[in-house]
Amino acid sequence: MPHGSLALPARLLLLAYDTGKDRVSGAPDLPLAVRAGALAELAARDLIHEVDGVVTPVLDACTDDPVLDQLLELIAESRPRAWRGTITHRARVTHDSVRRELVAHGYLRAEPRRVLGLFPGTRHTLERSGYVEVLRMEARAALTGPAAPDAVPRDQAALLVLAAAGHLRGLLSGRERRQHAERLTDLAGRAGPYVPQIRKALEAAVKSAEAARSSGGG
Repeated sequence: MPHGSLALPARLLLLAYDTGKDRVSGAPDLPLAVRAGALAELAARDLIHEVDGVVTPVLDACTDDPVLDQLLELIAESRPRAWRGTITHRARVTHDSVRRELVAHGYLRAEPRRVLGLFPGTRHTLERSGYVEVLRMEARAALTGPAAPDAVPRDQAALLVLAAAGHLRGLLSGRERRQHAERLTDLAGRAGPYVPQIRKALEAAVKSAEAARSSGGG
């Protein structure tokens, strides 16, 4: 995972960091966004397809990326699921695997801490905040810059579209998502195979998670 060549799920996780506070902020459904990013990455590599509404991996597919290979195995061994079910099923497994890889390659630092002063835990802080700032600047430029949607690189379009669908508020506020809805739809069509479907499924999964939290809070 050399600098400058991070896969889509890793970049999505880093975009959720507030570089001023040095922690994830405004991204309660980050595992869903990271899983959606991993699916988009697999689709871009032509290693998963939608067959009769079911997300289906290519037989014996391998990427040599431990995060993506873990997800391919999980999909192959699980019952058939559509995009939304594949995004939500054990999403934290992919999130945690991506985070471990980012620690291993020096993008994050894992520090031991005590939760409530009693229970052992781990705090993950940024090692390369400048890289995250560049990611954010490039994503914002893809949204508000003068380039036509079909001139935006596909991976950049996918990053922006899924960050918006995953409600990563450190990148886009809810107002900005509504304001630029048409542009995001155009970019989704540019972003690669199945990204429009993944985007729609991620939006539905996030909406359901938000409703569940609201109901629990009430």
